[in-house]
Amino acid sequence: MSKFKKKSGGGTPAISTASLPDIVFMLLFFFMVTTVMREVTLLVKNEKPFATEIKKLEKKNLVTYIYVGKPKKSLLTTYGSEPKIQLNDAFASLKDIKEFVFAERDEISEEEQNQMTVSIKADEEVKMGLISDIKQELRKAEALKINYSTRKGEVYDR
Repeated sequence: MSKFKKKSGGGTPAISTASLPDIVFMLLFFFMVTTVMREVTLLVKNEKPFATEIKKLEKKNLVTYIYVGKPKKSLLTTYGSEPKIQLNDAFASLKDIKEFVFAERDEISEEEQNQMTVSIKADEEVKMGLISDIKQELRKAEALKINYSTRKGEVYDR
């Protein structure tokens, strides 16, 4: 007679799921912290033109965007089919650009204000006359660092 009995059929023990909620919450917090939400709702069509020589902007927090293009299809009946200027989440006129630049510049620290860049995100169908008018208004606002947003690729004929 032995006091120790041999276990019969000793399968593998069940996997502990006690730490599973901790892992799920860590992943949730990670994605909440690293995800960037879109800041502006586009009201204009924005097919950027092609370019071969592209350089990325370094400090995106110092970039202010001006969107130019025809209103989206859902807004055509209200605003017409002529190209419009969008500053943040609203349509604006050329006269509003100077005030917009000053407001954006005030949100940046004083040391970095001279490094602020205005990026023009214009649709490829927008006439250069409107872009020139925008540049004139930017000069009046002393915003002399201007960038044109494009997409990489070869220019092609349609």
